[in-house]
Amino acid sequence: MKNSTKVFAVSALAGALAACGGSGSDGGSTGQTGTVSVGLTDAPAMDLSSVHIAFNTIRLKPADGDWLEFSLEETGTLDLLTLQGGVTEPLITNEEVPAGEYEEIRLIVDTENSWVTKESEADARFTLAVPSGEQSGLKLKGGFVVAADTSTSFTIDFDVRKSIVDPKGNALANFMLKPVLRLVNNLEVGILEGEVNYAQIQSVRMEDSEAADCGAGYEGAVYVFEGADVDPIDLNVERDGLNPLMVVPVKAQDEGTLYEWTAAFLTEGLYTISYSCQVDDNQLDDTLEFEGTQTLEVVAGETTVADPIPLQP
Repeated sequence: MKNSTKVFAVSALAGALAACGGSGSDGGSTGQTGTVSVGLTDAPAMDLSSVHIAFNTIRLKPADGDWLEFSLEETGTLDLLTLQGGVTEPLITNEEVPAGEYEEIRLIVDTENSWVTKESEADARFTLAVPSGEQSGLKLKGGFVVAADTSTSFTIDFDVRKSIVDPKGNALANFMLKPVLRLVNNLEVGILEGEVNYAQIQSVRMEDSEAADCGAGYEGAVYVFEGADVDPIDLNVERDGLNPLMVVPVKAQDEGTLYEWTAAFLTEGLYTISYSCQVDDNQLDDTLEFEGTQTLEVVAGETTVADPIPLQP
């Protein structure tokens, strides 16, 4: 495994679900209360220059109680593509809620004020359909606990790359939102990061007639898979079975010629990462050529640094 360095991302995260209270068990309502804060982050996206979602309301469902509802009027419209690489945005902060078990979160969306733009279309605005977004909302199911006598932080990861699809004429908008959301406990997550020598990879591929060229104007992305020694494949949201957990575009460093990438909010465990510089359509099976494949371990509260890509012999 690669060397890991301590970071302080957990305490610095703005996207959190935090609660505290008096003595009592972890599960079920105890009559005690805590404060709750909920924030949002985004797994990196595809050929989109912005994804604006207007959030109206957030709802929390206690296992043994009625829905709790909080207005998001002050939050307004968020560009999810600004929430990448560990960046988060608070939705509600320090709201008092009962301690105990919760079973669902819902985000109510204002469809009329939600849209996307594409760089390839000169940042023209495209409409975005959000089925049931204004009624039942975007649903994030799965139990979590607001613990008594302590503060617990969570982050909602809104994976734009998997969530936005082209309806191909079958909807009343240019794009459709099929939300893919993850809720993670901030005390249980770590970060993967690394560097890619894109210029070297591009040069070698251009000179090798048997290697696929990099996509025009595309510097590539790192694909992150759960588990060790996974054979990397493309992303296809229409496919049943194996898909990458996230696809992280590389970006140019502020200084130097290398490109860098960061995959945040990963729960503890083993992951396989691999890089490709071919363009990937998220609704088709694409034949991509991968390099730099390696298995890394995520440790809570730490940043694990991958070997530079391309790997040295």
